[in-house]
Amino acid sequence: MTAQGLAELQAEIARLEGEGRAAIAGDIKTARDYGDLKENAEYHDAKERQAHLETRILRLREQLANAIVVDADGDGDAVGFGSSVAVRDEASGRVSTYTLVSSLEADAAAGKLSVDSPVARALRGKRAGDQVTVATPRGSRVLRLVEVH
Repeated sequence: MTAQGLAELQAEIARLEGEGRAAIAGDIKTARDYGDLKENAEYHDAKERQAHLETRILRLREQLANAIVVDADGDGDAVGFGSSVAVRDEASGRVSTYTLVSSLEADAAAGKLSVDSPVARALRGKRAGDQVTVATPRGSRVLRLVEVH
């Protein structure tokens, strides 16, 4: 993963272990005050959310333990792992910006594209001005590489 991805992972773990656990502990305490725990839906809901939170923390800690920070590859002019790119869809003229990251860090809505995705595979090794064709479920897309950082 990228160094930024590692920092984001550490921050998420800290947030869940701090704010997340505190919020659920408060919810459990409030629900206990309602009385009989056998038929207390709020209590059971809070305990279920607590279990999901702890499972999420364990999974993130496992990712952290197995994380290997990889420096961006490529020579800076060519697209590689860690590169930020701007591409223009030749059919629509729309320009999109992506950063190529590991599959664990991928978040298309945030512009983080997995290096294993079809678009990233087509762009790897290309330089600004190059054009690639990417097969998608909706048909082929022609993308022009505008910038590489």
